[in-house]
Amino acid sequence: MGKLYKQLVEIHSKSADFVHVALSNQEPHYSVCYYETMVNSQVLVQDILPSILQSKGASIDEIYAGLPFGDKQIATDIDTLSKLPMVGCVVLSIPSKEACIAIQAMRTDSRSIEAPEVEFSVIGPKDALVESLDTNILLVRRRLPVPQLRVTEIEIGTLSKTRCAVLHLEGIANPSNLQRMMKRLSSVDIDVITDSTSLIQMIVDNKYSLFPQFIETERPDRLVHVLCFGGIAVLVDGSSQSFTGPATIGQFLVAYEDYYLPWHLGSFFRILRILAILFSIFATPVYIAMLTYHYHIIPTLLMGPIISSRINLPFPPYMEVILMELTIELLREAGARLPSKIGQTIGIVGGIVIGTAAVLAALTSNILLTIVALSALASFTVPIFHFSNTIRVIRYPFILAAQMLGFVGVVVCASFFLAHLLRLKSLGTPYLQPFYPIRFADWEDAVYRVPSSYYSKRPGAFRPLRKSKKAKSALPDIDE
Repeated sequence: MGKLYKQLVEIHSKSADFVHVALSNQEPHYSVCYYETMVNSQVLVQDILPSILQSKGASIDEIYAGLPFGDKQIATDIDTLSKLPMVGCVVLSIPSKEACIAIQAMRTDSRSIEAPEVEFSVIGPKDALVESLDTNILLVRRRLPVPQLRVTEIEIGTLSKTRCAVLHLEGIANPSNLQRMMKRLSSVDIDVITDSTSLIQMIVDNKYSLFPQFIETERPDRLVHVLCFGGIAVLVDGSSQSFTGPATIGQFLVAYEDYYLPWHLGSFFRILRILAILFSIFATPVYIAMLTYHYHIIPTLLMGPIISSRINLPFPPYMEVILMELTIELLREAGARLPSKIGQTIGIVGGIVIGTAAVLAALTSNILLTIVALSALASFTVPIFHFSNTIRVIRYPFILAAQMLGFVGVVVCASFFLAHLLRLKSLGTPYLQPFYPIRFADWEDAVYRVPSSYYSKRPGAFRPLRKSKKAKSALPDIDE
């Protein structure tokens, strides 16, 4: 047993799952060490150990060449060698040699590929990313079998050493975007990275913004779509979510199922989604402003039901709205934190019971209850979860502004948010593209859909190096 191997055993021997064993008392005296919780026991017993015992050679190079494994290396210093057992390697000690051979035998236990849960679609592929980085890269390469797909790996986390993969299409992705992404990832200084969401918070352009600045997705097809348009994708080992950039506000309104529908239906649902988001933000503030300051614009036929519904209510409109909005949020959080079957029951039954009881107890009006319920329902139409959370939060500043200044307060609050969005960037790209700077050519995929044969170029938000030429076909597109 060499000195180098003894140092390795001393470093790791205090762990209960560390195994150090001599393979034979006869010449040569081979010894191996590994972490049994990280090594594939079947590969170790059936492949690695028999190959070591049958190996012959006088020098370490001859022994190394005789081992029938592709993923192996020779370590000659303790700094390199001490890290290898932690990544699933079996370390072989060579008698009287100040070097060791490390053979990769990492366990690859992971859950099977399943249907997307967050971005579920009725039509389209039913596979989602999993927690294995290699499996996720496989899902992308299966859809993009081209040599231009480049994968760059980087380790993040001083303790966790988490593998991250940056994907882009060479010749399409803008090098400045790639360089900016790599620079930000390389500058991350943290002990442990367990998920892509925690990594996003460290590399965004504006860490204080409520608006998400990268697209998070669990769908490989959306990932491939962004790559083909010139975007950059990042996969994190141990995370079933990836993120892509640069991101613009229009991309958060796109459900990838839109591309599997005829362009008429895809455009209709996308516009409906935009209107639902606007209703979710402004419905309750407008209600407060009208009842507090601008009741003269309420139609006469509607004034009677509003007055009758608000008789004997103890709270002003803004307190009533905040109370109901917080009740909706409590029901949503309770349903999300409980087991799925119980959570669904709490969300449905709790909403009915609490809403009915609040109206009967004269704590809120039935008209407001309807508006708040529709507002919450409209927020669910946002396809990206983190953008949906943003919509839920920014309603409260509008509610307070409507109470203080009425419609003027709503306009002032909207102006502040608009000014923030005008300054916001994602990987240096304006967040409001294609609305600002105005790019009418990109509206065909941001606001509405057009037939596939009318897509003439890649979106300018990604700043691609080259643009695809418009395909001229003698036959009409299948969705025209």
